[in-house]
Amino acid sequence: MDTSKYFDWAATSPCDKEILKDAFEKSLEFYANPSALHSEGQKAREVFEQARILCAKSLGVKPEEVFFTSGGTESDHIPLLSFLNREVDSQGFRGEIIISAIEHPALREECELLKKQGFSVINVNPDKNGFISAQQIASKINSKTLYICVMAINNETGCIQPIYEIADKISEVSKGKRRPHFHVDAVQAAGKIPLDLSYPGIDSAALSAHKIGGPRGIGVLVLKKNIKPFLTGGGQEKNIRSGTENLFGAIAFSKCLEKYYIQGEGQIAPKDKTYEEKIALLKKQEENVIFFIDELSKIQNCTIVPALRADTSLEIQKRFSPYVIQASFKGIPGKVMLRALDAKGYSISTGSACSAKKQNRPVLAAMNASQEIQDTAVRFSFGHLTNRSDISGLLNAIKEIYKDFF
Repeated sequence: MDTSKYFDWAATSPCDKEILKDAFEKSLEFYANPSALHSEGQKAREVFEQARILCAKSLGVKPEEVFFTSGGTESDHIPLLSFLNREVDSQGFRGEIIISAIEHPALREECELLKKQGFSVINVNPDKNGFISAQQIASKINSKTLYICVMAINNETGCIQPIYEIADKISEVSKGKRRPHFHVDAVQAAGKIPLDLSYPGIDSAALSAHKIGGPRGIGVLVLKKNIKPFLTGGGQEKNIRSGTENLFGAIAFSKCLEKYYIQGEGQIAPKDKTYEEKIALLKKQEENVIFFIDELSKIQNCTIVPALRADTSLEIQKRFSPYVIQASFKGIPGKVMLRALDAKGYSISTGSACSAKKQNRPVLAAMNASQEIQDTAVRFSFGHLTNRSDISGLLNAIKEIYKDFF
């Protein structure tokens, strides 16, 4: 597997072959339906539950708070759609939802549909650098607010949102009143930065296996509050997510979380060897991305997006994921740059793969970026296999494309 020219890890990561092979072999051995009552089914159930326990241990949450889903989108939808069980009032109103305007399409577009079902949706715009503040969220909360969602890391800009501060602020504002459900889309954060999903006030979180070496089609919903699911069926996953259990996916995801997930600093005491190795890898990537930003900044007409990211001081860079960089190349439309790099064997993107066929850039628009920036911005995303030599090769390819255009 040659990943030296692959810079679209935020869309999906190359599979961890050893983990997937092991999971596949176990799924062949334990082939029965984990919900079956016979002995073969119960053997599969035991393996499935061990995967849940391993996920919980890696995440630092309780096993009963871990629910297996089909991926990040479903993990985002389950808590949100549970509010469809809420009765409408005499005016057809169900309640209010607050989301950041930079959410993944899985949430942003679903909320647009919920407007037709009696919900009021409040979109909170980020500042020009892509950040949402806790005070912004707090200022929108009222007695009708049911649900709040802010993603941990934006999948286009790499901005790390202050989810712990937001959780605290929601609790503070709601003291003595009904507290809104706070959901975090942690798909781009899991396995990339230290993350504490056990933090008080985070009621649910979405994760996806294929972002950290796992297979597509398996995700985890961390859920700490009792909800009544809108979609029902056979009652699997304590009726939160009905459907035959994906044993292969659950085993693979549990092993990926064990290998790649980085718990928050306050969760591990003392820090073990594995944790220190993960932090060392993170620091190496932080150095790599600073090198990349410095070199991109030397290219004429190249602008780092958001502009704040061009400041490579440690204080500023700690506010961004070292695995996602967005840049604009004046005079070269984003899709043209994508195709030009693709012709040289390099894989990048112009944003979320889930909305790649659409022309608009809602995240950049919410940041009040110029139309030129929206038209010319591309995303480079890295993984644990990316090294300095790979990055240098990408930079050389970009420079060669510039020579062809100017």
